[in-house]
Amino acid sequence: MELVGSPLTATHAHPRSTPNKFLPAISTMASSYKNRFPYYPLPQTFSLPWMPRSYYKTAAINPTLAPFSKCAEGITPGKTLPFVCNRTDLFTRYTPEDWYKSNMTNYKESETSRQNAERLRDDTCRMIQDKHQQTMKTQGESTKNLGVRVNDIGFWKSELCHELDEMIKETSALTDVKKRLERALAETEAPLQVARECLLHREKRMGIDLVHDEVEKQLFREVDIIKSCQERMQQHLDKAKAQLMSNRGAQHDLERDLANKQSAHRIDDKCYHLRNTSDGISYYRGVERVDATITVPETWAKFTDTNIFRSQNDRAASAKLRDNIETLLAVTADEMWSQFNTVNVAFTNRISETADAKSKIQTHLAKTLQEIFQLEMNIAAIRKAIRDKGPPLKVAQTRLDERTWRPNMELCRDPPQLRLVNEVYELDETIQNLQQRLSDAEDALQTLVRAKSVLEHDLAVKANSLFIDQEKCMGMRKTFPSTPRLVGYV
Repeated sequence: MELVGSPLTATHAHPRSTPNKFLPAISTMASSYKNRFPYYPLPQTFSLPWMPRSYYKTAAINPTLAPFSKCAEGITPGKTLPFVCNRTDLFTRYTPEDWYKSNMTNYKESETSRQNAERLRDDTCRMIQDKHQQTMKTQGESTKNLGVRVNDIGFWKSELCHELDEMIKETSALTDVKKRLERALAETEAPLQVARECLLHREKRMGIDLVHDEVEKQLFREVDIIKSCQERMQQHLDKAKAQLMSNRGAQHDLERDLANKQSAHRIDDKCYHLRNTSDGISYYRGVERVDATITVPETWAKFTDTNIFRSQNDRAASAKLRDNIETLLAVTADEMWSQFNTVNVAFTNRISETADAKSKIQTHLAKTLQEIFQLEMNIAAIRKAIRDKGPPLKVAQTRLDERTWRPNMELCRDPPQLRLVNEVYELDETIQNLQQRLSDAEDALQTLVRAKSVLEHDLAVKANSLFIDQEKCMGMRKTFPSTPRLVGYV
């Protein structure tokens, strides 16, 4: 079957007569077509695309002369008979047989033309009906395919919207956790600075108190723990930043794909609802030869599925990272609080030991001062006793000296003489003993003075250590970030 508007090539479609002329062609205005696609003229030029060529052809009949009668057979063509007005004298041009034969020929040609025309009409009607049904079937299939396509796009649109919403929620949650982690990381600076300042202040202890005690060990451990927490927080913060970049990349792909899907859904839905009576339909010559497609249904669906799969993977990684950050914040807060309490307990114990040592030193110093006072009184009494022994010694020696002036036999070693000699010896021994005791007392006094000096210095050392630990260090350690601050909620 030929397409509607194409030249008919069937033999019954052409009458035997030759064409005389055609009607003038109907011109087509170029301005009635849109410039969306280039115009490619069809290979044939049609005046009326819906009519066959033979519609306006004139029937040209060339009648043949009937053969001459027998009486005229001898007349040569060059000889002409003279015209005679009398009818009976004229010879007839055709015989009745020629006339009947001509009529029969015309009848047969007319009948043949009618049969051909009727056959053409029947074929044309069948072709019109077939083409109409085929056109409607093809248009229905195209409409059905467009409907299926619209449903497919709607399905992927819903999947993209759901995944995009989930990704936006996950990105927002990860952003909040990242901000909490940044706040928690900033909160660790103050405890670290306090621990370092405590170590610096304790370097100002003096003398024997400058020891590597339990407090100093725990302070060093606290600094190490805080630094370790900061390193882990910084590592997770870097991971969170990288994961946020990946999430935003997946979100961008989803948004771009969703925007394309919405545009395609709008276009295909418009095409799906277009009908033969719709407004805005027009001819676009050559559009069927333009192939701007770049994908097939398999790659088209795989592209969106890949975007969704990537987004799901990023969401899973983001959720896992959020859980790790939550766990890290809780663990680091517990570690820092536990070490903070351990350091405070060590400080309390050390302050108690220092205060007890200071109290004992004060007690010993008070006793030493009392003993020094008493020893000084004793020294003063010894010196007075030594001074008091001078007059009796003078009296005894004077008596002995006076008794040496006794004359002759009067120089008798009588009991008074013996007693005076013994008295002098006793007084000398007493004075020597008192002087020795005075020397011992003075040595003891010097020892007590040195002990007093040592106790006073040690007391000053203990007071300085107690001031550093109790006032400076514990004064700074009165405030420590609360657990909500260490986990980034505040």
